[in-house]
Amino acid sequence: MKTTTPNENAVTEAFDRQSVLFDALYDHNTIVRYKRSVVRERLLQSLPPHSRVLELNAGTGEDALFLARQGHRVHATDISQGMQKVLAKKAAQSGLQDHITQECCSFSCLDQLKDKGPYDLIFSNFAGLNCTGELEKVLASFPPLLKPHGRVVMVLLPGFCLWEFLLLFRGKWKTATRRLWNRKGTTAHVEGVLFKCWYYRPSRVRHLMKHAFQERSTEGLCTLVPPSYLEGFAEKYPRLYHFLKRQESLKRARWPWRGIGDYVIFSFEKKDRSGSASCKG
Repeated sequence: MKTTTPNENAVTEAFDRQSVLFDALYDHNTIVRYKRSVVRERLLQSLPPHSRVLELNAGTGEDALFLARQGHRVHATDISQGMQKVLAKKAAQSGLQDHITQECCSFSCLDQLKDKGPYDLIFSNFAGLNCTGELEKVLASFPPLLKPHGRVVMVLLPGFCLWEFLLLFRGKWKTATRRLWNRKGTTAHVEGVLFKCWYYRPSRVRHLMKHAFQERSTEGLCTLVPPSYLEGFAEKYPRLYHFLKRQESLKRARWPWRGIGDYVIFSFEKKDRSGSASCKG
């Protein structure tokens, strides 16, 4: 499927280039593994058995494979054909190809999906949706793709990160403030390719979702645990790392921690025609 903007073309090129080394870059990062475990805990709480899942920006398929192993069926979409090729190879090697279907599609073109569901869950992990300045358009395309009371779980980069802001004290002004003034997007750099990304305040996300969805939870991720780009932190300070993990597990759904992490995990439930969501957690 063709992309629709020059920025999407740049994103496609960047992640096509990174697809062959993506897993090697992140698989052995302790904090990346921690982040995945937290997100997956939230996913499993949101899914009934044998669910159908639409995954956006599926990447190399680590989450699709995880969900397939739990008995769910995943339609894994991504704008990058390189990522899709890696995912297909891993699914075949794992014997899970019958539980995972694939489609090369931008999340800005979900109305053109070949498989329109309906799905029990729409899932986007680790800031894929921060690669669009048209978040309102993307979120508005969700309701027709979901079953009644279907769920949405999104992991986004918010407009403020405590750990990044503290870099002011190390003289890293640009990194510390890059999320604060980015209405026109902030330039990202992946594998020699420049593209724009946007940071979204939790209040903005809630506002865009409130018409069709009921908020179920908002949780900070890497609020007390440092971001994964601080490589070696967990190995250098193991006791402190485990202490911060315990504290974050207690505080990540509370104010102010739920909105100031490196990421925010949003969970929503589709309202029925009366405007109500179910009473289930």
